[in-house]
Amino acid sequence: MRVALITPGFGGDEADEALPWLRHLVRGLASRHEVVVFSLRYPHRRGRYRAWGATVYALGGAEVGGWRRLPLLARAALAVYREHRQRPFDRLHGLWADEPGFLAATLGRRLAVLAVVSVLGGELVALPEIGYGGRLSRLNRLLVRQALRRADVVTVGSPTLAGLVRAQMPDVTPVLWPQGVPTALFRPEGEAVALAGNPRLLQVAALTPIKDPTTLVQAVASLVPRFPGLHLHLVGNGPLLPALRGQAASFGLAARIHFHGAVAHARLPAFYRGADLLVVSSRFESQSLAALEAAACGCPVAGTAVGLLPELAPPAWLAPPVAAGALAEVLAAALADADGRRAVGQALALRVAAEFSLEAALARWEGWSWNV
Repeated sequence: MRVALITPGFGGDEADEALPWLRHLVRGLASRHEVVVFSLRYPHRRGRYRAWGATVYALGGAEVGGWRRLPLLARAALAVYREHRQRPFDRLHGLWADEPGFLAATLGRRLAVLAVVSVLGGELVALPEIGYGGRLSRLNRLLVRQALRRADVVTVGSPTLAGLVRAQMPDVTPVLWPQGVPTALFRPEGEAVALAGNPRLLQVAALTPIKDPTTLVQAVASLVPRFPGLHLHLVGNGPLLPALRGQAASFGLAARIHFHGAVAHARLPAFYRGADLLVVSSRFESQSLAALEAAACGCPVAGTAVGLLPELAPPAWLAPPVAAGALAEVLAAALADADGRRAVGQALALRVAAEFSLEAALARWEGWSWNV
């Protein structure tokens, strides 16, 4: 099968850490099919190259915004059309439902090719207080609406996101297609980083408002009297780093909160194995790959009821977003039950291997060719 993947970004070469889940997906698909990737914005250059078994067209859109995006979309459409003329595609897949989804669905109809659109982020969300969400943009709303209406298949990574699609687009029936994790890398066996503390909380996320680490730090401050050995480990960088350092110092937590910065993707399993609990404190998640990666390594997860968290964590370990007190209580419930954490972690590792592995995701993807 010849496949076009349309995406906002893709690694500029095989040493590039951008979107590691997409790298794994492309490498898996390219081992079985001919894959051509059309990357709209990243890398910030134009060109054609090979990476992870695929041919990649970089369109170089970078940070162009507003209605000035239309020439970028036209340039991308022409690139897809020319490749299709040389040898027809069997499937067009837009990864994210705004620009990529619009291109895949529109070109799919014009070229009579099966079009798949995946909602992978905040395309259907508007959180103006933190400037997050595709629905804050009039053009994005238009692109997403057209993409979802015209697509042959619309996919989502979690039941919660499926509910959001149905609420906004009642005539669209989304298919559950979580991004899979490579279980050869993310597995319970292997090296564990010796993280400080007992117990040890871990968060793997960008330090941005949508991930809401500030609420997590507040929750940790209230937990210390009950868990005197508690330490929090934050893996990731972002604009909130200076404020978080100041917040930790103001709560007297400077020695208990560890900022590890960006960690290479291949090193993440060792962090998950070294933690007692992964915490997701996000205001919104379409899926939460970090939760799946941790679960695959046998690390239990708790936090806000977003993305796949309701499918992975016991109900008593789930809190509403932006509620430090509630988050502290669910973390206390998980931390107080060492045997329960161990049992949950073991069960999650088995479940991810069976349902949420990269192989399982590829099998679902290939099945649509014949069932749609």
